[in-house]
Amino acid sequence: MPVRVAIVDDQALVREGFRRIIDAEPDLRVVAEAADGLDAVDAVARSHPDVAILDIRMPRVDGIEATRRILAEVEEPPRVLILTTFGDDEYVYSALHAGASGFILKDAPPEELVAAIKVVASGEALLDPSVTRGVIEEFVRRSPPSPRPGAELDQLTPRELEVLKLITQGRSNAEIAETLVISPPTVKTHVAHVLGKLGVRDRAQAVIYAYESGLVSPGQPLGTD
Repeated sequence: MPVRVAIVDDQALVREGFRRIIDAEPDLRVVAEAADGLDAVDAVARSHPDVAILDIRMPRVDGIEATRRILAEVEEPPRVLILTTFGDDEYVYSALHAGASGFILKDAPPEELVAAIKVVASGEALLDPSVTRGVIEEFVRRSPPSPRPGAELDQLTPRELEVLKLITQGRSNAEIAETLVISPPTVKTHVAHVLGKLGVRDRAQAVIYAYESGLVSPGQPLGTD
């Protein structure tokens, strides 16, 4: 079955361009379009996409609020992939905090867009290591949040804490396996345990949790020690 995709952007040319790219892939299919975040909620509820691509800045309801509404109001909500531009650091953090599974630049090449959709559809989070860390650290520096209770961290084993710290670096399962000298299936099991114990839906939310619980601090080296 092809991955079902919804495109939400206030620019008709952007939607048309994305539709052409996505529909050219045999394992992807556009099932809905919307011009703003308000219409996006209804479009997603009707079409049941696997992935919703949302522009972060739109009239009436932006991508951040649309993400919140989709995840809260739609039964079996899709994964959300946020479209952004350079300089949107605070907005991107807010989108991840709202439940987005990742983000991609609006001017990314077609092959990167296709790859991003497939990564998010598979249940992974799309987190570029340098961009994600910069986004979160800049936001925390400007507006430090009150540390959220980190009681769930006490449930993690030492190995699971190592895995979580590597997740905050944007490492893939293969990279984590290489770093910790364990097998990829073992990493996959550890990641599932981490997400379950923290009560988060994917890696993006695990990164947010790590910062807000104080496990990782802005400017702190993200080693595994």
